[in-house]
Amino acid sequence: MTVPVLEAKALTKDYRIGKQPIPVLRGIDLRIDAGEKLALLGTSGAGKSTLLHLLGLLDAPTSGMVLYDGERVDDRPVAERAALRHRQVGFVFQFYHLIPELTALQNVLLSRMMAVSFWRYWPQRKAAKAAAVAMLEKVGLGHRLHHRPAELSGGERQRVAIARALLAEPRVILADEPTGNLDSATAAGVVELMFSIQRERGLAFVLVTHDEQLARHCDRIVRLRDGQVVG
Repeated sequence: MTVPVLEAKALTKDYRIGKQPIPVLRGIDLRIDAGEKLALLGTSGAGKSTLLHLLGLLDAPTSGMVLYDGERVDDRPVAERAALRHRQVGFVFQFYHLIPELTALQNVLLSRMMAVSFWRYWPQRKAAKAAAVAMLEKVGLGHRLHHRPAELSGGERQRVAIARALLAEPRVILADEPTGNLDSATAAGVVELMFSIQRERGLAFVLVTHDEQLARHCDRIVRLRDGQVVG
């Protein structure tokens, strides 16, 4: 059996209100292989976004392990986890998380700038800009490079977010309700774009959604309920 790109073993996550622990995840086992599209399906409060944050090293589990290529990574120092996250993972969120003062091109470039030190980025800045322009052209925004988020439609903002996620050439894309803020026609275009790029690059793709129809476009569906895998 091949080693999965990303794996969770007995993953738990508790939050606290005062001294009272509030369990959110209750022992999740999950593996994602290279090139696989996996949907995490469940109602609000099921633990989908929390699990995505743990898989993407944005947060640390209460217990259990997160592994990349068979190696445990959740217990590494903060700076090392951040560097690994920038190299391996691309995030696409429901609310885009674009910086309003920056243009589409600058928002995409920011992911490359954050992945390395200033001294490493500066000599490669022209190549990085060319790569960002090419990525925005790929997602259909070559004519909107210098527009700020307020000048873009919801679908265009999400395409900027996709371009930003892909610029560092990650191996895994983690998408948290990426179409939840879009109308159905725009959402269909965004989904088609994401899946097309996923197939082209052979990426592992984890999609958090509560949309059954969207989930059926994935290779596998994992259902969460009350912080546990139920199917």
